[in-house]
Amino acid sequence: MIKPENMETGSSYTCSFVIESIPMDEYGRPGGMLNLADVPISKIGNYKSTGTIVSRDSSSELLEVLDDRNGKKKWVVPFNNVTGIMPS
Repeated sequence: MIKPENMETGSSYTCSFVIESIPMDEYGRPGGMLNLADVPISKIGNYKSTGTIVSRDSSSELLEVLDDRNGKKKWVVPFNNVTGIMPS
């Protein structure tokens, strides 16, 4: 498994990630202002998904990840919330 610090610039990678403590609807999707669906927020929870790493900020230890569930949604994720980094 590859660590974010060891990713090669210019290469493409996929990963699993967790966004912690966000509003979610009854279907487990990000809710409120994070979703265009007209479904009320039912809980605060952790959103888990997979995606393609778009960019890396090593000094802040953050990755920008394009969500596989919604190809238009990008998340900024701390290094420690990303697992399973693999070349794509």
